[in-house]
Amino acid sequence: MKTAITAFALSALVAAMPAAAQTVHAGREAPAAKPAKVTLVYQHELPDVPGKSVKGVLVEYGPGAANASHVHARSALIYATVLDGAVLNQINGGPVRTFRKGENFTELPGDFHNISANASQTEPATLLAVFIVDTGDTILTTPATAPR
Repeated sequence: MKTAITAFALSALVAAMPAAAQTVHAGREAPAAKPAKVTLVYQHELPDVPGKSVKGVLVEYGPGAANASHVHARSALIYATVLDGAVLNQINGGPVRTFRKGENFTELPGDFHNISANASQTEPATLLAVFIVDTGDTILTTPATAPR
C-alpha cells in the first residue's frame, strides 16, 4: 500500500510540473518541452534503523527536459548518480554544474534544488536518486520557488 501511495504521489508531482518546468540555454531559462519522467523503482525499510527507509527514484530526461525548482522531504539525504547522458544541477543557488554518466552528487536535508535538467537538447539523460528518508515520508519532491 505504501508503494502505491508513494508512486501515486510521484505521479501527481510529475503531472503538476509541466507549466513550471524550465531548461537552461546558455545561461538563460526557457520553457522546456516537458518534465522528466520520475519513477519510484525501489524502497526498503532500513534494518536496525527504526523509522528510516531507502528509496530509489529513476529520473528520465528526454532531450531538453527539466523539472521545476523543488525541495525534497525534510528528512531526505540523497545520493544521485547519472546513468546516461549529462544532467545540469544547481543546489541552493550555487554554481550550475554538469554531471555526466558515472558522476554523482549529494543533496542534504533542506537543500533547494534550483535546476534539474538534461544538459542536451538532442540526447536523453537518466539519473538514479537514492533517498535515505523517514519511512513515513511519502511525498519525496515538492515544487518550490524558494528555499523553505
